[in-house]
Amino acid sequence: MTKHTPRERTLMRSRIPTLGVCRDNPVHTGAVRPAARMHLLRAGAAALALTAALGVTLTACGSDSDSGSPSATQTASNGDVFNAADVSFATAMIQHHAQALAMVALADGRPLDPAVKKLTEQIRDAQAPEIETMTDWLNAWDQEVPATVNDHAHGGHDMGNMDGSDMDMGGDESTSSESSTGSDTGAGMPGMMTAEQMDQLENASDAEFQDMWLQMMVEHHQGAIEMAEDEIDQGTFGDALALAKHIEASQQDEIDQMQGMLG
Repeated sequence: MTKHTPRERTLMRSRIPTLGVCRDNPVHTGAVRPAARMHLLRAGAAALALTAALGVTLTACGSDSDSGSPSATQTASNGDVFNAADVSFATAMIQHHAQALAMVALADGRPLDPAVKKLTEQIRDAQAPEIETMTDWLNAWDQEVPATVNDHAHGGHDMGNMDGSDMDMGGDESTSSESSTGSDTGAGMPGMMTAEQMDQLENASDAEFQDMWLQMMVEHHQGAIEMAEDEIDQGTFGDALALAKHIEASQQDEIDQMQGMLG
C-alpha cells in the first residue's frame, strides 16, 4: 500500500465530492457547522412566522362568509352587517307578530272594556309596522320571507287597512278564513297559539272572550320576550337589537297591564 504524506492526504480529501452542498454544510461528513446551524434555525423560524401570518389573514378574510358559525357575520348589498341570529329573529318574529294581529282582528266587534279595546289598537299600531320593517330586512339580506297566518309579508307589503277587516295578503278566498285562525304556521315558537286555541278564541261567547283573549295574549307576549332576549344575546345587527330591546320592554309593560285587567 502506498503511503502518503500528511500534505498529500489533505489534498486528496479536498477533492472528495460534496454532493452539491456548500462547504459550510458538508453533509457527507454528517456534521453541521455552527454557522450553517444558525442559518437553518433562522430559515425555519421565518417559515413558521410566515405560515402563522397567512393563517391569521385567511381566518380574517373568511369571517365574513363563514356560515358554519351562528355568530359569523354577513354583509348585505346595502351594507347591513348581520348574522344567523338576526335572520332567525326577524323570520320568527314576523310570524309571531302576525298571529298577534290575527288575535287583535278576532277582538274587533266584540264587547270589550275600553282599556282592553285600547290595548288591541295599541298592539296593532305597534306590531304591523314592525312586520314591515323586519320583512324589509330579510329582503335586503336576500333571505326568505316567511309565510304567516295572515300572509302579511307577501303581496308587496299590502297590510290592508290595518283595522282587521282586510287581513288577507294575497291568498284566495278559499284559504283566507282558514289562514286567520286555523293554521299552525309558526307552531313551536314560544307563546304561539295552536290552531285549536285560535279556533276556541274565535268561537268563544262574548262573556268568555275578553278574559280568554287577555290570557292568551299574556302568554303570547311572554313568548315574544323570550325570542327578543335570544336576539339580544346572540344578534349583531344594530336595528334588530334595538327592536328586540323595544319588544322586551314594551310587551312586558303590556303584560303588566293585562294581568291587572284580569284581576
